[in-house]
Amino acid sequence: MRGKSVEFHSALCLFDSRTDAIQSTDIVTRVQFRDLTDKEIEAYLLAETPYDVAGSAKSEGLGIMLVDAIHSDDPTALVGLSLIALSRMLRTAGFPLVEAA
Repeated sequence: MRGKSVEFHSALCLFDSRTDAIQSTDIVTRVQFRDLTDKEIEAYLLAETPYDVAGSAKSEGLGIMLVDAIHSDDPTALVGLSLIALSRMLRTAGFPLVEAA
């Protein structure tokens, strides 16, 4: 992925059993990777050991040094559950995110 722009897709679906309504979305995150040398990549792999993530490239921790730019409407989608998209879906389904006292 070095030196390339890569698209990561995170799908999310919410089923409301009260109404049988389904909401789904595909959150696209575009990541521009730096053009790193083999030595830099090897040093990253030794320091971070990111073998449990897609492409062994994390955007958190030391992995941020791999990245030149991240473009997304929901940056939480890149590291796990798409929280911004999920919040939007829950509100649409009528679940308040914050209750007034």
